[in-house]
Amino acid sequence: MDAPAWVGLFSGGKDSSWAVHQALERGLPVRSLLTVHAPPASYMYHVPATRLCALAAEAMALPLVEVSYAGPDPAVATDAARQGDAELDAAEEALQRYDTDCGGCLAGVTAGAIASRFQTDRIRAMCDRLGIELFAPLWQRDPESLGRAMIDAGFDIRIIQVAAAGLDAEWLGRRLDHAALDELLALAAEVGLHPLGEGGEYETLVVDGPHMARPIRITGEPTFTAGAGRLAISDAQLA
Repeated sequence: MDAPAWVGLFSGGKDSSWAVHQALERGLPVRSLLTVHAPPASYMYHVPATRLCALAAEAMALPLVEVSYAGPDPAVATDAARQGDAELDAAEEALQRYDTDCGGCLAGVTAGAIASRFQTDRIRAMCDRLGIELFAPLWQRDPESLGRAMIDAGFDIRIIQVAAAGLDAEWLGRRLDHAALDELLALAAEVGLHPLGEGGEYETLVVDGPHMARPIRITGEPTFTAGAGRLAISDAQLA
C-alpha cells in the first residue's frame, strides 16, 4: 500500500480551493485533486470553468483526476434527491479506482461546502461507504469571516458567473476583494443572496493564492442577458 493519501474534490472555485489549502496547512497529505465535469444544471458540482482545473492543478503541483458526468437519466431528471445521488456516483467511482490503484491508500477527501446539506450529506454518506474521512473546513462558518479569511490569505478570486438580483455585468471578471465583499454583504441584507454565493448567486475561479506556485492569467468577455451572465474565457495560461 502507498502512503496514506487525501484527495481534494476540486472545481477551481474559491470554496474547493480553500478546502485544499486548509488541508495542506494542517498537514493532511493531499496527493491528488478530483474534478467532475458536469452539465450546467448540476446539483452537486460547480461547473462554469472546470476545464481550467488542469492549470490550477499544475500550479499546485498536484496530479488531477478528471471524470465526466453527462447528465441525469430521464428517470431521475425531475427528482432532485435522486439526481444528486446519481451525480455523486461519478466521483465515488473515481475515488474507488484511485483507492484500488494505490492499494487502499485513500484516507479522506476535502470538500468546500459551506451550508448546503444537500451536498454535504451526500458527500458524508459517500465517505462512509468508502470508509474514508471528510475534511470540510468551510462547513457552517460565518460567511463574512470566511470570505475575509480567503482574501487576507492572498486568494485572487474572480467572479465568472452571476445569477442574482443586484449582480450585473460589471461583476463579471471582478476580483473578490474586501470592497466587493462589503457590497455583497449589503446585497445579502437587501435582497437575501448568500454573500459567498452558496445558493448559486455567483460562481468563482481562483487564479492565484498561497497554494499555487504560479498565477493563472485569463482573458474573457462578459455576456449578460435576462438577469444572468458569465465571463466567456477565451484564453487561460499559467504566468
